[in-house]
Amino acid sequence: MTSHALPPVVDTATWERRLQELRAREKAATRELDAIAAERRRLPMVELPDYTLEGEDGPIRLVDVFDGKRQLIVYHHMWFPGEEWQCPGCTGFTAQFTRPDFLDAYDARFVVVTQGPIDEALAYRRRVGNRLPWCSTAGSSFGADVGAPPGGVFGMNVFLRDGDTVYRTWHTGGRGIEQLTHTFALIDLLPYGRQEEWQEVPEGWPQSPTYSRWPGSEDIAALYGPDAEAAGRPPQDR
Repeated sequence: MTSHALPPVVDTATWERRLQELRAREKAATRELDAIAAERRRLPMVELPDYTLEGEDGPIRLVDVFDGKRQLIVYHHMWFPGEEWQCPGCTGFTAQFTRPDFLDAYDARFVVVTQGPIDEALAYRRRVGNRLPWCSTAGSSFGADVGAPPGGVFGMNVFLRDGDTVYRTWHTGGRGIEQLTHTFALIDLLPYGRQEEWQEVPEGWPQSPTYSRWPGSEDIAALYGPDAEAAGRPPQDR
């Protein structure tokens, strides 16, 4: 007999009935998310100044970060000066996006912008095996002006380009980022869920301190960084 807490065991008909009851709520949530997305498409927008960031090849205007696309998604990566390993949450979130080329069909691009100096930011990107293009706003007020000032703030912004004019169309931070990751969506399907102390669970379910199960930045570097191949991971999986 297992010593772990388990869901109750029932007959198939009872399980199907309970599943359909839950399915009704899941469908309602899906329809609500559709309605939210529709409202997002109706949001007004704000015209931005002509910011200059730092890219891999030197200074780059914000309008050129679009790389010819009309739409731009920016993730603002936390940055702590002098730290070897940056925010594990930001590192893990951006590590998921290894093949963003599907956005080409939508005339869109996805980049990371950080407050870290560009040389340090690019070195960190290589160390953790990140596959997204990175820019720095260390010498610009861009990050601070769009909700990601220095001092450990993360978030996501979406921008629209009309010729040489850039507009800000959407922003989120905090747990709003959860809706944009597949990791929690998969983990929340599991019987034991995230196993974090803040979650409501049946009595006896395993729980751990919040964040304690998240991979550290060092773990992500070991999986996807330049030393991963030496550890036996095929290059295409890095």
